Amino acid sequence: MTGESEPEVTADVLGTLVVRVDGVPVSLGHTRQKAVLVVLLTEAGQVVPPDRLIERVWGERPPSRARSVLRTYLSHLRRALAGTGITITWRGTGYLVTAGPGTVDLHRFRRLLTEARSTDDPWRASALADEALGLWRGEPLAELDTPWAHSTREHLRREHAAARADWIDWALTCGRHGELVPELLTRATDDPLDERLAGQLMLALYYEGRQADALEHYQRTRRQLAEELGTDPGPALQDLHHRILSADSSLVIPESRPARESGPAAVPRQLPAPPLPFVGRRDELEHLDAVFTTAGPGATVVISAIAGAGGIGKTWLALHWAHRHIDDFPDGQLFVDLRGFSPDGEAMNSAAAVRGFLDALGVEPGRLPADLHAQAALFRSLVAGKRMLIVLDNAADTGHVSALLPGGRSCTVLVTSRNRLTGLVAGHGAQHFPLDLLTKGEALALLRSRLGADRVDAEPEAVADLLASCGRFPLALGIAAGRARTQPALSLASLAAELAELGLGALDSDDPGASVPAVLSWSLRALAPQEATAFALLSAAPGPDIGLPAATSLLALSPEQTHRTLQALVDASLLDRDVQGRYTMHDLIRAYATTLTSAVPEPERQAALDRVVDFYLQSAVNADRLLDPHRAPIRLGSPSSGVRPQPMADLPDALAWLDVHHPHLLAAQHVAARLHRDQKVWHLAWALSTFHGRRGHRHDKFAVWRAALDAAGRLHDPVARIFAHRLLGSAHAELQRHSNAIEHLHQALDLAQAHGDRLQQARTYDTLAWAWARQGDPGLALENSRYALELFRALEQPVWEANALNTVGWYAAQLGDYDTARNHCEAALTLHRRHQDLDGEAEALDSLGFIDHHTGRHHEALNFYEQSVALFRALGNTVEVARVLDGTGHPHLALGRPTLALHAWREAMELYREQGRDSDAERIQRQLDHLENSVAAGHDSAC
Repeated sequence: MTGESEPEVTADVLGTLVVRVDGVPVSLGHTRQKAVLVVLLTEAGQVVPPDRLIERVWGERPPSRARSVLRTYLSHLRRALAGTGITITWRGTGYLVTAGPGTVDLHRFRRLLTEARSTDDPWRASALADEALGLWRGEPLAELDTPWAHSTREHLRREHAAARADWIDWALTCGRHGELVPELLTRATDDPLDERLAGQLMLALYYEGRQADALEHYQRTRRQLAEELGTDPGPALQDLHHRILSADSSLVIPESRPARESGPAAVPRQLPAPPLPFVGRRDELEHLDAVFTTAGPGATVVISAIAGAGGIGKTWLALHWAHRHIDDFPDGQLFVDLRGFSPDGEAMNSAAAVRGFLDALGVEPGRLPADLHAQAALFRSLVAGKRMLIVLDNAADTGHVSALLPGGRSCTVLVTSRNRLTGLVAGHGAQHFPLDLLTKGEALALLRSRLGADRVDAEPEAVADLLASCGRFPLALGIAAGRARTQPALSLASLAAELAELGLGALDSDDPGASVPAVLSWSLRALAPQEATAFALLSAAPGPDIGLPAATSLLALSPEQTHRTLQALVDASLLDRDVQGRYTMHDLIRAYATTLTSAVPEPERQAALDRVVDFYLQSAVNADRLLDPHRAPIRLGSPSSGVRPQPMADLPDALAWLDVHHPHLLAAQHVAARLHRDQKVWHLAWALSTFHGRRGHRHDKFAVWRAALDAAGRLHDPVARIFAHRLLGSAHAELQRHSNAIEHLHQALDLAQAHGDRLQQARTYDTLAWAWARQGDPGLALENSRYALELFRALEQPVWEANALNTVGWYAAQLGDYDTARNHCEAALTLHRRHQDLDGEAEALDSLGFIDHHTGRHHEALNFYEQSVALFRALGNTVEVARVLDGTGHPHLALGRPTLALHAWREAMELYREQGRDSDAERIQRQLDHLENSVAAGHDSAC
């Protein structure tokens, strides 16, 4: 004998396969090789024939020469396992794995449960089951994805669930009802038809002194059984209900534990069961791993604050990570639900949590100091130097957890909260993990794991609708999956239709833990009144998000007060702030917030919406003045009190603001129309006209002016109606709806003539000219443009006169009268430059380029085109940039420069496509195809 002790060998298959010798992992090779060992360890002590082993490892698609590959894997595994006491041998018809008693966690799990179920001592049974359940570290047989693995995994899950249910019974008998209630509430949400679970929750609630809640849960279970299965609760649950109802004397609240014997205290293992199945969150898990690996047990305290909205999956992530790393904390794990956002509104105070931890660490009640600070100090002393994991779930704020933080350098702490706990990050060096929505792939995987791949894959369109309705929000997906799972005959298409029709109402439930509105309401209780009002008002703000300036006007607060209010909502995970500093609200949270607006008095709601609409209107007009300084202004009137319009520095600043806020301006017009603010409806359309023209938003231009015409019809303002008919006619023309265009333009002209408005007559003639040209009639276009020119001259409007001169010249050129065209366009260019009208100058340069190209002056044409493009680019007018580049290609081609023509046309085609100008893009594509074929065939020597 050498006197050396045998090495401690463990093999884990209840999670990712790990074989350890004295705590050190053994290298087992690649995943498929490990899968072979997983199958053998699962069947340890039994002979597994090669064909069965191949089927379980590879499923229906084994490799060619599978037996040869299997023998190679087994040879490598034997070498890797040498000295571990785990052997693989051939026994007559197959392979046999032999391992020491207690080596394989699965078999140890089953032996511990058998022993627990055979004892009459509930405290011993509870301890044995606790140890058995502690062996689970995630998804069993994680290396395998075969039919056998799926079937075995499902069987193991049922074993785990049965073990957990037995443990709960024993724990209730041992007086541990207080710590069980949070877990039982969660489990009852996931499986509302489990009568045994319902009974356990009722009993725990009753022991907690919550008889009414226990009876209410019975009624909820009874209703769901009747609705879903058409049956009543079984005799056992009915009997328990009667006993609770009558406060039966047999329901004696058990003592928390028998008298302790002398000796070392048990290692606390308070972690609730790991979430099964758990999907996604790979990046977050890797981030947590990285933090833990960098610091590591024994190095420093790692405090990770996992923040996110209610129902986003914070606790699931924390528990899943904790169970994956459970072996790294040999001195135990402490867990407490601090109920910071509890449905009953009563958070656990820090003193109760500290006492619970001291109790778990074996401190006799008589040794407990009376003072909280002394209790916290004792707690820190007991965990000092120990490698423990402390999970503080559902914290309200930093103060809620301060007394529960260890003082040494050996423990790891995970804190979950809906608040961001900035004090914990700043004061204790915590790592902050904001938790976001699931990815599309993760959301789909969650549904597949809950409902089965076959059911999900059979209705892909319905699944896509479900994912859209639930917004990749884990709680919402879980509720939808739970409803589908308890109603197997219900098609996913029917469920998706219900969600689409009822919205947030379809995700409501009598059970507060399984209701999106209820869970979100718990966050609301922690808000100050001003913050709660802001939350409701923000849900009605126009657009997909909101910036600080718009929010300042909406809430009628100072910028500083608004920032503090928004930050409070961000900290509560009810708002998100993106990298641009804009505030966004998840669709489900917005839907919930919308239900709260009725709590805000109607006059206050309308005043807030008036202010935010005024903010967008006044800011858009500021931007428009920079886009077109020569445009005649309209009378806006004073903005509402509390509105702070956005100042604009210059043209690029104005364009950038309009690009960002275009959807908000469209939404603001909808809000104004809903509030019957007709003047603001048409003013918003007016403020967007220049921008729409420069960016090519043709359909949006049509929509805003159609709304403006409806609003103008209710106003006693002929100018508003003339504008609306004229601009709506222009929008029709851009969309090739020629008869509608001419009809609206003639109505605008008739109104202008009837009211003696010569300026509007002139502008309508100018638009009519353009509309006839779009319809392919340059003769009528020239005729109407001449009418416009005469009126502008008579009105002494030099900029508009210059526009009309260019228009006459352009249509004359279309008809081949190049001398008339050049004279008018040169006069226009001179007038535009005199009045520093860059837009008009660029238009005139484009016209002169066209004229010179068609009169054989190709070099001069290119010079004009290049100047025009440069000006339009500076003005941000991508619509005209595309059109001028379209023209530029022709003189390049005429001069034997096909490469330059190709460059110009390719850019023009890309811009046409971005602007939705499909017919122009197709025409350019044909030109490019012809030119590229010619170049490829060598027809053009310039190439």
